[in-house]
Amino acid sequence: MSSLWLADQPLVLASRSAARRAMIEATGIPLEIAPADIDERAVERRAGAGTAADVASLLAREKSRAGCAGFKRRLVVGADQTLALGRARFTKPVDRETAREQLHALAGRTHELHSAIAVARDGRVLFSKVDTARLTMRSLSDPFLDAYLDTAGTSVMASVGGYQLEGLGSQLFERIEGDYFTILGLPLFALLGFLRKEGCLAG
Repeated sequence: MSSLWLADQPLVLASRSAARRAMIEATGIPLEIAPADIDERAVERRAGAGTAADVASLLAREKSRAGCAGFKRRLVVGADQTLALGRARFTKPVDRETAREQLHALAGRTHELHSAIAVARDGRVLFSKVDTARLTMRSLSDPFLDAYLDTAGTSVMASVGGYQLEGLGSQLFERIEGDYFTILGLPLFALLGFLRKEGCLAG
């Protein structure tokens, strides 16, 4: 294990996200991947009239708790991200046409990404955090949208909003305000700070 990681066992990440895994592993933290199996739409319904940030927080907390199954006394990280355009909340596009509709709605406007994490042990949430970034998408012509969708392929269905800022999606924007890791889906500095306080990371 990394000499910076002081815990006896790896951190558990209850997520299938390759981006979140890469972000955490790049810090030298050993990971065990165990995606949480929860009904996200049911959790969203429970959130009711809550804000997009509230929904992201609740999903992250539920994923961290669910991920504790089979990992006694282990720290388990749950994470989620929501996109809000005003009062409208977006979810991952299910197909190319839905991605096109989302991008068309976001073009020329500023939206918010709410990234949440929660850390639980034995089903009890010990820490949670939501961070928000604001992204302004440039105006997009129909020919450009079609070219983008053709080039991006199925990756547009992997992320809410139909883009990944760290790749081809960077061409869609004219300005971002906020933490880069938050935009990628994880308030990383907040997680590292918690792990240091827990004595899991070297200070």
